[in-house]
Amino acid sequence: MPRGLMGICGMNGSSGKTNGRARIMVADHHPIFRAGLAQLIDRQPDLLCCGQADSVASTKAGLAKFKPDLVLLDLRFADGEGFELIKSLKAQSPRLRILVVSQHDEVTHAERALGAGAAGYINKSESAKEVLAGIRSVMAGTPHVSHRLSVKLLAELLARKPQTVASGIGGLTDREFQVFQMIGAGLGTQRISSALDLSPKTIETYREHLKHKLRLPDAAALTRKASEWVSRQTRFPSRSTP
Repeated sequence: MPRGLMGICGMNGSSGKTNGRARIMVADHHPIFRAGLAQLIDRQPDLLCCGQADSVASTKAGLAKFKPDLVLLDLRFADGEGFELIKSLKAQSPRLRILVVSQHDEVTHAERALGAGAAGYINKSESAKEVLAGIRSVMAGTPHVSHRLSVKLLAELLARKPQTVASGIGGLTDREFQVFQMIGAGLGTQRISSALDLSPKTIETYREHLKHKLRLPDAAALTRKASEWVSRQTRFPSRSTP
């Protein structure tokens, strides 16, 4: 079994549903949170945790091995990031349902997750009841976000002016947004280049695009803005687990 891939309940190889229970795979880098979700799911009469994964690589392997109906997916992994993983999983299995469960800022990250192909987004600070509601909603074919997030998204939509919809951070491509976050986390060009398997020249091109799109005068201003943005996202850690 691939490193970081864990089977649950002895159901690892079968496909579809088992005894009427929807098969759920939990993909999260944090072992305690991942185990908590698995236990929560297995206590439900209509749900079954068919496997766990703790990385991008093991999540992709788990999709083929466990054949889940739905993946509960974090956005942070040591070997990659969630937006590209969502796209990859959907390409691998178009009928797969993906529900993101993340501690990241809801409005900024939920829009990108949904745009990448996720069917729902829940913040890790939400209750176990909300997580279960999200799973069942997405399994029924209905996109799901928390009430708090739906209010935020609606308010943001109503506040936007047509000419500014694609401006600022919201106007960045997924890759530009990924580079922006890595700059904010303190990574230099060489480390970003290595992490994304891109040439340093390509990363410098992304930096130029970021400065232009965010209307920043120089590299120092870009680093400062990215650092401030990342700092704001980490001020609100998860308050509870299911």
